[in-house]
Amino acid sequence: MTLAIGQAVPNFSATATGDLAVTLSELKGRQVVIYFYPKASTPGCTTEGGDFRDRKADFDAANTVILGVSRDGLRAQENFKAKQAFNFELISDKDEAICKLFDVIKLKKLYGKEHLGIERSTFLIDANGKLAREWRGVKVKGHAQEVLEAARALHASD
Repeated sequence: MTLAIGQAVPNFSATATGDLAVTLSELKGRQVVIYFYPKASTPGCTTEGGDFRDRKADFDAANTVILGVSRDGLRAQENFKAKQAFNFELISDKDEAICKLFDVIKLKKLYGKEHLGIERSTFLIDANGKLAREWRGVKVKGHAQEVLEAARALHASD
């Protein structure tokens, strides 16, 4: 099943940093940015997370929650968040349930070898829990700003 723009995103619960349980339905009334990244503490993922961190006040002003997701364990996520001073929560999706829901596990090549990994992707969910925008195969540079502009536009249309 692939999520489509305008479709309600199925509810999910997950363990996040800060010893939190994140449940999508509990965020209703707020927009949600869920960004998937391949691996904590790697250069591209650090840059991307920092770009979201640096724009958090602007996302807050647009009534938008930011959540980062990778297959890393909770300890790796906690360390990544602390080291980079991320001001939003990171979800540990070791069982890939959320990754599969958003269809972000793809065949990737690294040093000539193929493996399954997370395709860098971002999703914007509206305040009613429907998928509003998606970005797949994301290039980090300028991405957080583009997502912020989409969140602002969506919030303004509410």
